[in-house]
Amino acid sequence: MINKIQIEGFKSIKKTSLDLKSINVLIGSNGVGKSNFISFFKLVNNIYEQRLENYSMRKGAESLLHFGSKNTYEIKSRIEFDNTNAYIFSLQPTSSNGLILAYENGAFNSEKGSEFTYMGTWFSKPISHNSIESKLKNTTGGVAKWVNSYLDSFKIYHFHDTSDSSPLRTPAILNDNVILKEDGGNLAAFLYFLKEKHNKHFKRIEHVIKSVAPYFERFQLQPDRLNEDRINLEWTEINHPDTLFNATHFSDGTLRFIALATLLMQPDMPEIIIIDEPELGLHPVAINTLAGLIKKASAKSQIIISTQSVNLVGNFEPENIITVDRMENQSVFNRLEKESLEDWLSDFTLGDLWLKNIIKGQPY
Repeated sequence: MINKIQIEGFKSIKKTSLDLKSINVLIGSNGVGKSNFISFFKLVNNIYEQRLENYSMRKGAESLLHFGSKNTYEIKSRIEFDNTNAYIFSLQPTSSNGLILAYENGAFNSEKGSEFTYMGTWFSKPISHNSIESKLKNTTGGVAKWVNSYLDSFKIYHFHDTSDSSPLRTPAILNDNVILKEDGGNLAAFLYFLKEKHNKHFKRIEHVIKSVAPYFERFQLQPDRLNEDRINLEWTEINHPDTLFNATHFSDGTLRFIALATLLMQPDMPEIIIIDEPELGLHPVAINTLAGLIKKASAKSQIIISTQSVNLVGNFEPENIITVDRMENQSVFNRLEKESLEDWLSDFTLGDLWLKNIIKGQPY
């Protein structure tokens, strides 16, 4: 689990140091920096996957640096895991409007380590210097051994696209089932894998889907009869067992909920699950069910989400909520404290307090 993250010079985030818990729900008005915080994990994942050059050239260093290179020289970060290991890096702009790794270091919390640079109880060891791409992924010993699995899971899940040609609605490659993709493009293949290899979890996912889509009976998943390398998200409706429906027949909200339930109920959970506005298009009942899934999943994975849903916020405790506000041209992050809200919470939910402007991160 990430226990602490420090970010400097990234988009609207001039400088922040934030302690993270098992559940982290970011709230705030449009444009305050919630999505920038979420997208920072995308940047880190591209560094780890050795795609920094392509990513930074597409995005442009000027758009990634806080108010551009005239105001910000570098993007820096320190990410601590379980208060034991850390990944530290600095990115600097190139003449071609990309970014280069000025340095990346691993660090561990120990009283020993003669070959390391002393930093309090933390010891840092260089991984690379002035490198176009990270060398962390190819480093198997030391700190890298412990942080690789975390950085590999820095994927931002967004199941927003439910158009007719979206990955969620189109057939999937049958064997594309190692992990659920960020856009849900292999949802049918991944569910088929669960059905064949983890049937208990598959049945639980079906049961939860029924609770928010009472017309849904069960999935009918099998390779396409005319192309066995492909699979469709086929299902039957209650009282109509002989009629097969597919993903095009699901409403947008139902299809998104299926992807979210699959992500949060899979047997081998990622170290960290990051979701941008998971409530989009969901019925209030489905949002309440989603909150329950998030809480249960947090026992195995660290959850980081951004939301605009008052209903979703109302399902959580103050210590789960991080408010985001824009102050003096930068994003400011604060975690709520239960003690300061106890009198209010006897009569209102957190969602109510958000609407009443009692807490920061105002929705208006």
